[in-house]
Amino acid sequence: MEFIQQNILLVAIAVTSGVMLLATFIRRPGAGKDVTPQEATLLINREDAIIVDVREPGEYTAGHLPEARNIPLAKLGERLGELEKFKEKPLIVVCQSGARSGGACAQFAKAGFTKVHNLAGGQAAWTDAGLPLKKGNKK
Repeated sequence: MEFIQQNILLVAIAVTSGVMLLATFIRRPGAGKDVTPQEATLLINREDAIIVDVREPGEYTAGHLPEARNIPLAKLGERLGELEKFKEKPLIVVCQSGARSGGACAQFAKAGFTKVHNLAGGQAAWTDAGLPLKKGNKK
C-alpha cells in the first residue's frame, strides 16, 4: 500500500495503459480482420476481393485503390443491397486512416458478410507501401 501511495503516478499510468489495451480488443468484436496493404493485394489477386471505399466522394475522386467502389459511410446502411451478391467473397473496406472503415466492417459483419477485412492504416498505408492509386470518377 505504501508503494502505491508513493508512486501514484506510475500506478495510474499502468492502469490506464492496461485499460486502453483491453478496450482495443473489446470494442471491435466481429468487425473484421485487419489486413496490411500486402495482405490486401494478395486477397485482391488470389481471391478476387471486392474493395469498398467508405470515404466521401471528394476524397475518393482525389485518389483511391484501383477497382474500389465508393459507398460513403453515411450511406452504407441504405446501400448494402448493392453488395448483397458478394456476401461470401472477401471484402476489403478502406478509408483514409482505417478508423471509419473499422466501423463499416462492423456493419458489414452484422449484415451477414462473412469475409470482411479492414485495410489497416487505410489508404495512407496503401500509399506509403508504394501501391498504385487511381484518380477520377466513382465506380
